[in-house]
Amino acid sequence: MRAVRIARAARAGVRRAWSWTAATVTGLGLAVVGVVVVGAVFGYLLGWMELVVAAFTGLALLLLGTLFLLGRNSYDVGLSLDRDRVVVGESARATLSVCNPSRFRLPPVKSEVPVGSGLAEFYLGGIRRQGQVSRVFAVPTARRGVVRVGPVRTVRADPIGLLRREYVWTSYLELFVHPATVAIPSTSTGLIRDLEGNPTRDLTDSDVSFHALREYAPGDDRRHIHWKSTARTGSLMVRQFEETRRSHLVIALSRSSADYHSEEEFELAVSVAGSIGIRAIRDARDVSVLTSAETPEFARRATTTPLRLSSLSRTRLLDDLARVEHSARAMGLVALARGGAESVSGASVAIVVCGSEVTSAQLRTASVAFPAGVEVLAVVCNPGIVPSLRRVGELSVLTVGYLTDVQKALARAAS
Repeated sequence: MRAVRIARAARAGVRRAWSWTAATVTGLGLAVVGVVVVGAVFGYLLGWMELVVAAFTGLALLLLGTLFLLGRNSYDVGLSLDRDRVVVGESARATLSVCNPSRFRLPPVKSEVPVGSGLAEFYLGGIRRQGQVSRVFAVPTARRGVVRVGPVRTVRADPIGLLRREYVWTSYLELFVHPATVAIPSTSTGLIRDLEGNPTRDLTDSDVSFHALREYAPGDDRRHIHWKSTARTGSLMVRQFEETRRSHLVIALSRSSADYHSEEEFELAVSVAGSIGIRAIRDARDVSVLTSAETPEFARRATTTPLRLSSLSRTRLLDDLARVEHSARAMGLVALARGGAESVSGASVAIVVCGSEVTSAQLRTASVAFPAGVEVLAVVCNPGIVPSLRRVGELSVLTVGYLTDVQKALARAAS
């Protein structure tokens, strides 16, 4: 048992040593370590003094480099964003503040802040006691997405770059870069039967808006028999009602890379879906925003259930749209429509948004995936093209070239 404990302790010590080496010694430092080992071994074995001198020189450089890593770091580091949500293209700034809470002056330090896929570097001079240094830098917002800023780390390294020691001071922050959207006029397209809606001229046998009486027919619900009229006429009379209606909108955004010709097409599609969704939320409509789910790389079956984005508020929807990315493994438009029809019940209008690579046959197949009575509208995004409206069977197809085309195009489709 003692031998086992010793072996475990030895393995743990080796892991800690390797972890420290991997985090501290740079690639150049590892090369120097190799020169030291090879020079010392072969220099003495072969009697090559040049190798021995090279080994001792490298060892001296490593020892001197460790002096730059010694000492404690006493910093209070803060990272903040001037706002956590912007529209694509708007300016956003982050502020890095480093304070010296000690009673002594701190030496200069290098600070690094990861910003998305990039890295912001700052060389901060010596900070006097109880002093503070701040740096303001811009966060890129040219593309929709979620930009991760941070964590802040300070770096201590030797001048040659053999050794490097990092200290992480903060967690990361997220900046949501929302897609561009436009204000779409409210429409009344897509009415479905609902007890809390508005009465129409369509008649039904069960609702709350009374219309008239008629003679009983086999299969009628006996709870709707009007007994006073039955007694007066001598034949069974039942109540007839007017249907009441409201709208439930389904927005299906394809994420399949095969449905888009370019990145610009996909960005336009995201903006279109966001604009329509925001309009529905502002109108207090029932709205379900769906997008393609990805099939795992080694899955045996393709995914059939789409992803549902939040439609509780405008901000929640735009936050989810900021994270949306196209993928070659995401379900195509037809599969998305089928999954949406199965996962959302009671829809009255379905708007499918896709790119120019989707054919008319695919659009037709996607439209028939929804139940009968659901009005389907396809919005095809093709940047730069002249907007148009056409019919493919019972399907309305809008082709838009710019985001501003959506306002007029949807108003025309609803008329």
